[in-house]
Amino acid sequence: MSELEMMLRGYGLTTAQIFYRMPDHPALLQTYLWQDYDLAPDFPEMTGFLKFWQEKLEGPLHSVRYVHRKLISASEWRQVKGEIILH
Repeated sequence: MSELEMMLRGYGLTTAQIFYRMPDHPALLQTYLWQDYDLAPDFPEMTGFLKFWQEKLEGPLHSVRYVHRKLISASEWRQVKGEIILH
């Protein structure tokens, strides 16, 4: 599915700032920035990524901050049923 099709189906751009502890130095926090198109309010893509993180990666999660923005909505798009040719 193209990005435009995803946006027309309600997907928006989700950016998550993930704070996690270093496996060798648990007192230190690192950050990881994740960004993908996702559906609010359930956020299946981000939830899947965080589940993968917890199951496969060694750095335990500390916290996650995220922001979600729809870049286009159905009301901003309309289909044109004609063409005007000049010259």
